Amino acid sequence: MSRAAEDIESLLELMRRLRGPGGCPWDREQDFASIAPYTIEEAYEVADAVAQGDMERLRDELGDLLFQVVFHAQLAQERGAFDFAGVAQGIHAKLVRRHPHVFREPRVLASAQALDAWEAQKAGERAARGAAGALSDVPLALPALTRAAKLGRRAGRVGFDWEGAAGVRAKVDEELAELDEAAAAPADAAPDRLAEELGDLLFTLANWARHRDLDPEQALRAACLKFEHRFRLMEQAATASGKPLSSLTPEQWEALWNEAKALKGKAKT
Repeated sequence: MSRAAEDIESLLELMRRLRGPGGCPWDREQDFASIAPYTIEEAYEVADAVAQGDMERLRDELGDLLFQVVFHAQLAQERGAFDFAGVAQGIHAKLVRRHPHVFREPRVLASAQALDAWEAQKAGERAARGAAGALSDVPLALPALTRAAKLGRRAGRVGFDWEGAAGVRAKVDEELAELDEAAAAPADAAPDRLAEELGDLLFTLANWARHRDLDPEQALRAACLKFEHRFRLMEQAATASGKPLSSLTPEQWEALWNEAKALKGKAKT
């Protein structure tokens, strides 16, 4: 047995012990639904470690994510549904199916053609499962901006899309005008309309980003990090001047913000 196989088996045995008699009460109480939020959280922790370029943390976070897979597999095994080996076998078979350009002739090497083959295989698998419709199986748990772009890509593959980024940009202006109109209306006239129009605007922005080959989720994450960094600089400047944040006037906040922007290249975010 290879070192990797030994380590995996050791982890599986640990999971069985945690869930077994004399194991951890908390682990024994969990089910798929209670564990799923932790699985999502760990995936985000992995993404954060990647963004920070921290390889040691990435190793640890990947371990945490692997443990989530092991946990779900153990729960399924207890129900007689499948086990960890079934998970591994399933993903192996799926990757072989979705890489015909690698495992079957003729071999296609161009990246664009490889992606087309991948998507065609996925569409075939969805149809085989009876998942009708181009938008089937787009997970509800995805971040909303990511899901919006994915829905747009799926619809675009069957011809329902803007012709280009310029068309989407014009739609952004249209949606913004509708948002302004809803905001100007009495609140009790259509209480849900403002939220609806905001959603339409965000959906359109996500698809404009898609047409510009941008990841809207990553763009917003970067904007959040930038805001956090600048706000910390403002806090530090206010503290250094002996002024409580709550005492600052709008003009003072604006001055601090402009100072923080000027320092953007002088401190690590």
